[in-house]
Amino acid sequence: MSTTLRTRLLDGLDAVAPAQWDALHDGSNPFLQHAFLEGLERHGCLRAEWGWTPRHLTLWDGDNLVAAAPGYLKTNSHGEFVFDHAWARAYDQHGLDYYPKWLFAVPYSPVTGPRLLACDPALRPSLLQAITAAVEDSGLSSAHVNFHLGDESAAFDGDWLERQDIQYHWKNPGHWKTFEDYLADMDHRHRKNIRQERAKVARAGLTFRRLHGDEATPAELDAIHGFYLQTFAEYGNAPALTREFIGHMARAMSRNLLIILGYHDGVPVAGALCLRGGDTLHGRYWGSDVRLPGLHFETCYYQGIEYCLEHGLARFEPGAQGEHKLARGFLPALVHSHHYLAHPGFREALRGWCAEERAAVAGHALTLVRHGPFRAPGEP
Repeated sequence: MSTTLRTRLLDGLDAVAPAQWDALHDGSNPFLQHAFLEGLERHGCLRAEWGWTPRHLTLWDGDNLVAAAPGYLKTNSHGEFVFDHAWARAYDQHGLDYYPKWLFAVPYSPVTGPRLLACDPALRPSLLQAITAAVEDSGLSSAHVNFHLGDESAAFDGDWLERQDIQYHWKNPGHWKTFEDYLADMDHRHRKNIRQERAKVARAGLTFRRLHGDEATPAELDAIHGFYLQTFAEYGNAPALTREFIGHMARAMSRNLLIILGYHDGVPVAGALCLRGGDTLHGRYWGSDVRLPGLHFETCYYQGIEYCLEHGLARFEPGAQGEHKLARGFLPALVHSHHYLAHPGFREALRGWCAEERAAVAGHALTLVRHGPFRAPGEP
């Protein structure tokens, strides 16, 4: 790392001016905006008792912020979506502490985006060197950079272990202008199934509205937050996003926030919360007061696809996991993470395991592609 750069660890993003932080990325990914990350901190979404303590690493050239990585000290592995519970158990079995660890990611969001923010990409290795040095100096077990961009991989040296996983993403090949264009490229069975799912929801009398943050009333923001709370309660999980944070996004990121609401007799009964980036829609949370076949797919997928087609967005990433997405046109995409384990013995023991995992994931992705819903060229 250049000796002219100074490392600062920040316990909150309120220590950095929004313009300084946002100058380090191109603005196309809303999850990296100062308004989003600092809003999580300010509005009670990140708490030490939940395992999240902000600890952002920044590099400075004099008074100029030139590189940064949003980071959090973690005392558990909840809300990360790159699963390392077996690693934690192995440490415990050997009498070693795995927690706290240092996570560089967007809290609660398995969304690919820049993690090594820099005014010059050549500074990415300096960021990583500063991270590993801080891990060693502080006695932490490890550092984890989750869901980073593929082109950031080159910055990691051989001490970092690479992992991959599969998500399901919708991508417009360029010639889809309407929902019917998208369906026309599918085989008959999948096309028929989607039309039947949508018809069931329509026959039940549901109608939908898609609202940006500045178009939503307080009552509609209440409704989407209520659906979010309900879903987390049904699965026995603690909800992290506060109503204050939803309102903050509606004000500070109004055109990035997209709320999809389904109505029956004028009353909202289902909803999905999404964030819009430069050319990508990101689906995050959903909930419903009613049980209706096809409602989840309509609210979370088909309404989002229609939005992408209407607004010229090229991609729709609806979140982690879920092979059921494949039948609805969301094809497998590899996502990336890198991990630094301070203990050299564990690092070497897991190197081969990570390589085997990557090979298995890549093979599974190829198998999934062959079972996609789209017709091969020339196929009726």
